[in-house]
Amino acid sequence: MQYRVLAINPGSTSTKISVFDDEKEVFIKTLRHDPKELDKVGTILEQDKFRMNLVLEAMKENNVESSSLNAVVGRGGLVRPVHGGTYKITEKMLKDLKDPSIWGRIHASNLGAFMAKGIADDLKIPCFIVDPVTVDEFDDISRISGIPEIERKSLFHALNIRYTARQLAKKINKDFSECNMIAAHMGGGITTAAIKQGRVVDVNNALLGMGPFSPQRAGALPIGDVIEMAFSGKYTKKELLTYLSKSAGLMAYLGTDDGRVVTEKIEAGDKKAKEIFDAMIYQIAKEMSGYAAVLNGKVDGIFITGGLTYGKYLVEELSKRICFLAEVHVFPGEFEMEALTQGAVRVLKGIEEANEY
Repeated sequence: MQYRVLAINPGSTSTKISVFDDEKEVFIKTLRHDPKELDKVGTILEQDKFRMNLVLEAMKENNVESSSLNAVVGRGGLVRPVHGGTYKITEKMLKDLKDPSIWGRIHASNLGAFMAKGIADDLKIPCFIVDPVTVDEFDDISRISGIPEIERKSLFHALNIRYTARQLAKKINKDFSECNMIAAHMGGGITTAAIKQGRVVDVNNALLGMGPFSPQRAGALPIGDVIEMAFSGKYTKKELLTYLSKSAGLMAYLGTDDGRVVTEKIEAGDKKAKEIFDAMIYQIAKEMSGYAAVLNGKVDGIFITGGLTYGKYLVEELSKRICFLAEVHVFPGEFEMEALTQGAVRVLKGIEEANEY
């Protein structure tokens, strides 16, 4: 039997939706929202019905009847730490998604579960989330930071990395649960990951948790210098957090976070652009190579994905530095909508069981 699944991926000022029949795309569309209009609607979690109506309208415009759906899946959001997989949306999950104390904030992706459940309940069909950013499959040793007051946490591009890892497992004809891989998702933030027998056992936190610098983020920094900045009086806490997470990396050095622009500068002979971009590639390679030790040198494959991998220069230069570990596979872009729908399809077909949150 073929299953039709609606996927909903909310962002701060957009809602990306897709409908798939099994692995076949029916349509994908990004709904853009005017921030002023959203402010009138209310807080993030008060926007669910407003956005749901826009989703249903978009389905009609693309000749997809709600009654034809077999399931609805939403972006997971900041739930409590969970193992990877597909999860039924429950009242306990929705309660946690409303609680800012769990992760210190409410993110727009939290809306995904509310929207999915709202549409699914009306249709009396199942609803799920898949591989939220809080997927935590760390080995215990990965959690130790260096001081007891701070524990390393698993917070990463889980949806795209776990989906792409499955695709690579198929490509190399191995069961995902038996694969050891090293991965990098490279966009505005950069996640590097060690995957051991299908579990993501170590990652850098791509927002503010070590790792390479990225188009927007600072990555690992000398602790002493960060302390000096924090107490210099030049920044409030909010200003410093914004700088390190949104205006650092390529943006701070080169005034742009667009890898295409930087590559054009390099091709035009801009030496500074090349130096900084090469430094970012160097740091990514250094971080990924370190994961070979996590996997005891047993690496079945390496994959790189995300928007930056459309750039030929980055792919070639990074591959040169890490290809000695294993073959490097390139999956340009991101596959979040495919990941969401296929997580639901695997459950509907009985390939996997839905997890209880």
